[in-house]
Amino acid sequence: MKLIELARELRKPARELIKVLSMQGIKVKKPASKLNERSIKILRDLYSTKKVSEAVVIETDGPIIIKKGDKFVVKDFADKMGIELSTIMKAILELGFLLNMNSAIENDVAVKIGEKLGVEVKVEKEIIGQDQTIKDQVDQIRIDEIDADPETLSDRPPVITIMGHVDHGKTLLLDTIRKSNVVAEEKGGITQHIGAYQVEFSGKKLTFLDTPGHAAFTAIRARGSQLTDITILVVAADEGVKPQTEEAIHHAKAANVPIIVALNKIDKPDANVEQVKQELAKHDLVAEDWGGKTIMVPLSAKSGKGIDDLLDMLVLVSEMLELKAVSSGDAKAIVIESKLSKKKGPVATVLVKTGILKVGDSFALGSSSGKVRALVSDSGDSLKEAMPGRPVEILGISEVPSPGDLLEVVNDEKKLKAIVEQKRLFDADIKKKVVTGASLESLAKKVELGETGQLKLILKGDVNGSLEAIAVSISQLESEDIAVSIVHSATGQVTENDVMLAVASQSMIIAFNVDVSVDIQQLADENSIQIKPYGIIYKIIEDIEKTLSGMFTPEIKEVEIGRAEVRQVYSFSKLGFILGSHVSEGKMVRNSIVRVYRDKAEIFSGKLSSLKRFKDDVKEVLSGFECGIVLDGIKDVKEGDVVASFKLEEVK
Repeated sequence: MKLIELARELRKPARELIKVLSMQGIKVKKPASKLNERSIKILRDLYSTKKVSEAVVIETDGPIIIKKGDKFVVKDFADKMGIELSTIMKAILELGFLLNMNSAIENDVAVKIGEKLGVEVKVEKEIIGQDQTIKDQVDQIRIDEIDADPETLSDRPPVITIMGHVDHGKTLLLDTIRKSNVVAEEKGGITQHIGAYQVEFSGKKLTFLDTPGHAAFTAIRARGSQLTDITILVVAADEGVKPQTEEAIHHAKAANVPIIVALNKIDKPDANVEQVKQELAKHDLVAEDWGGKTIMVPLSAKSGKGIDDLLDMLVLVSEMLELKAVSSGDAKAIVIESKLSKKKGPVATVLVKTGILKVGDSFALGSSSGKVRALVSDSGDSLKEAMPGRPVEILGISEVPSPGDLLEVVNDEKKLKAIVEQKRLFDADIKKKVVTGASLESLAKKVELGETGQLKLILKGDVNGSLEAIAVSISQLESEDIAVSIVHSATGQVTENDVMLAVASQSMIIAFNVDVSVDIQQLADENSIQIKPYGIIYKIIEDIEKTLSGMFTPEIKEVEIGRAEVRQVYSFSKLGFILGSHVSEGKMVRNSIVRVYRDKAEIFSGKLSSLKRFKDDVKEVLSGFECGIVLDGIKDVKEGDVVASFKLEEVK
């Protein structure tokens, strides 16, 4: 049988069959080539009408375990799974991977093949791998809790974050709950740090976080540490929804946790609870008595009225969440805040996530280690140990950690050293592997490759009318591959809050007719967040439409990579000018874009066509060395002129 005949039978392109056979080590040059019985069998087996999932039932004693980063080939994987090689190859083909029996399989591909065959393939993680983020570590805590023996699990207190507009009574509310005087301690009446406090109500412990701003709340989330179980949104009944209230709503929704609204200041003469409920309904927070699902509690933080009702709701919601934690063994905790104390040295407030944190425990924290010298509660009491859900101040840290860092108790000295070293290497590498927000360029590439994704936008503009027009236009855009959503929209300049929300939600920021300060742009660049300025609405829509169709062309900019001073000029009839130069900054690169300056004025732009080091042609010459430069088309050059070399980069 000829290959072309089999191609018609199988209803597959002949070139595809040639490629498949080539992957099996069988060379077939032409569609008219005659096939042997083995080749025919291979192709018929691979392209039979029954899918592998329907044709094969795989039985294993348990999950197939592979180590993260391990490299192995297809035939070895078949042996490991105890499955016929032909079955594996068929699954690979159905999944769209072009692999032969000697091809290496990545961990994620192995997992997908296992799923196709109905076999669980588990990737065994390192203690903390080179490519493992803080989020991976925190996620692992959740996995450990799910996989844990139920006997090792116990109820834990809910972690509750209080958010809202400035002066709407967040700290006073917490102060009333704690029966303390936190407000009086704050400088200027504004919360200066993330306070973490635990109270008891009706026999239930409740842990509260008091945020100094939504950016701080989101900054911890941006590092992958989901601390909050419930968010209390404080809204003053006499003022209603304010810009920071809207911002708090977007941050709380991004955290994907239940929101309970505390309608504060109901004792004020001009308080209007129903009006506030109406305003909140516009943000999809509809009160239960209005037929919605959002719990809203009218109260007065000043008088204490309604506080018990709020606490009752918190206990009820936390019971519905069925919050559990492993309450034995070595502890893992998340840093909430940290500081350098003149008396105590580095100090951190941590929230225990799992296990028991005890005085005397050795731990890894970031790329450093330490030993717990003391544990102090929010009320100032010394503790011997802290259980899951308990916020506690810890002493014995060698360096000031960052909010969101994971503290891991490791009492084995050798293991501790190994973990710290791995984390040190990881921290050095992670700067090169920043989690990025969305960008039009990256999403356009996904569309081009046939992948799916999501474009999340934060809109900042000069007036509400423009923002509404942009939002309406965006809502009308459609794509099968890319979902477009607006995370936050507000008037005014781009702020730190906006950037941190973009980091946490992996969004990009559109700045319409508003300036972006140097500091904010720098913060965005440090966190790999794209801020795109626009002055025309249709241009925004046009760029998004191009993105959805995979046609968006990235903006290109010139980046200077080096400078050289011309010290001698040689003239040749065939070559033109050769510039004897000294590289003073960076490097000179052959075929790069160049600009020539005389007294800071540009006199020429073109291409560096030839670069010499003595008599040798070279690709580049570094700073501090002499070189010969040939520029295409230059007519006028003198000693003392400066040649600047540039490369092209995509604007991100």
